[in-house]
Amino acid sequence: MRKEAAGTDGTLSMTTLREYLTAMQRIFLIEKQPAWNPHMRSRSRLVKASKWHFSDPSIAMAALNASSDALLMDFNAFGLLFESLCIRDVRVYSQPLDGAVSYFRDSNGNEVDVIVELPGGKWGAIEVKLGIDYIDEGAKSLLKLRDNIDTKYMKQPSFLMVLTAGQLAYRRPDGVLVVPLGCLRD
Repeated sequence: MRKEAAGTDGTLSMTTLREYLTAMQRIFLIEKQPAWNPHMRSRSRLVKASKWHFSDPSIAMAALNASSDALLMDFNAFGLLFESLCIRDVRVYSQPLDGAVSYFRDSNGNEVDVIVELPGGKWGAIEVKLGIDYIDEGAKSLLKLRDNIDTKYMKQPSFLMVLTAGQLAYRRPDGVLVVPLGCLRD
């Protein structure tokens, strides 16, 4: 993050970066998404660094002065903003349940976008996929995570979900839920 924010001259101290992040967090511009630390069968190292998301992805659109047409031309940027939007909504809907929202990543590159933990050890995993062509990829990541959880120390997930921009909600034969973002609150 420091390299990207430093610009062409490459000078931005860690102290300054921390101050910027703290200030942006205080005014609710950005939010931390902490890393999840489950009991795993795998010996891969777990990533412990937090990820940052805009509290509202429309702030990024306004800051970039980007139109919806420009966003449709950059599918990668669109996907990142869609992921932030989904994480924001999952946070909002899990708060009344005293839920905590984090993410999972290990040193082998295995990753799941959202982990929702509820009191009593219940948890679920969500992969965010903007296009329906990526649903299988998301389900594969979720099932791999589920299969690597050490159930001697923690429960199986209550649900596995691919959150999409699609129109239909359904359960796949492997048990993974496919849910459009618009249906999440229901």
